[in-house]
Amino acid sequence: MERQRGLIWLLRFAFVLVLLGLWWLAALAVGRNLVPTPLATMVAGIDLLSRPDIYEAIGNSMSVYLGGMLIATAIGLPMGLLAGGIPLLGRTLDPFFNALMATPRVAFIPLIIVLLGLGFQAKIAIVTLGAVMPILINTYAGVRNGDAELVEMARSAGATRMQVFTRILLPGAAPFVMVGLRLGATIGLINTVVAELYTAVQGLGGLLATYGNTFRMAPYFVVVLVLSLLGVAITEVLRLFERRLDRWRQG
Repeated sequence: MERQRGLIWLLRFAFVLVLLGLWWLAALAVGRNLVPTPLATMVAGIDLLSRPDIYEAIGNSMSVYLGGMLIATAIGLPMGLLAGGIPLLGRTLDPFFNALMATPRVAFIPLIIVLLGLGFQAKIAIVTLGAVMPILINTYAGVRNGDAELVEMARSAGATRMQVFTRILLPGAAPFVMVGLRLGATIGLINTVVAELYTAVQGLGGLLATYGNTFRMAPYFVVVLVLSLLGVAITEVLRLFERRLDRWRQG
C-alpha cells in the first residue's frame, strides 16, 4: 500500500513536470505577452503574494462561495431526500428538476441583478443557483435507486417507513450525495468567478478582469492557479468528509 502510494505521488510529480514543459513550449510558440513562462508566472506570484490584494480577493470570493454552497446544500439535500423518499412527489417534480438542470444558469443572471442588485446577495444567489441542482438531482437519484430487495426484506420484517428510509435508503444514497456535493462545489466555484465578473468587480474574478483587460498575463495566470488550488483544497475536504461518511455507512 505504501509503495503504491509512493508510486502515485511519483507519477503526479512526473505529470506536473510534463505540464510545465508543455506550458514553457506554449509560451515560446505563442509569445510571452499572451502566455507567460512558468518562471515569469512564479516571479509575478511572489510579488502578488507579498501584497494584501490577493488575500482580500480570496476572502471576498470564499465568503461568497461558502455562503452560496451552504444555501444550496440546505435547499438541495432536503428537497432531494423528500423527492426520493416520497415517490409520488418525486414523479411529480422530476420533469421540473430536469428542466432546471438543463437550463443555463447564466440566463438567470440578468434577472438576479434586477431583483438583488450588484452586491453580495446577488453573488450568493448566482452561486446557489449553480450548485443547488447537482446536489438535488444526485440526492434524489441516490434515494430512488435504493436496494429494492433490501427494502422489501426490511418491510416484511416489520420495519416502519422511517426506519427503511434512515437505515437503508439514506446510507445507500450517501455515495450519490457526495457526487452531488462534489459537482455542486465545482460549479459553485466557477459561478463565484462568474458572479464577480457580472456584478460588482471584486474578489478573484475581479482580479481576473483587471489583469485580463490590461493584458498583464503573468499575474492573470497566478490568479488562475490560485483558483485551481482552491478547487483542489475543497475537493480534498470533501474526500475527508466522504471517508467519514463511509465509516458511518459501514457502522
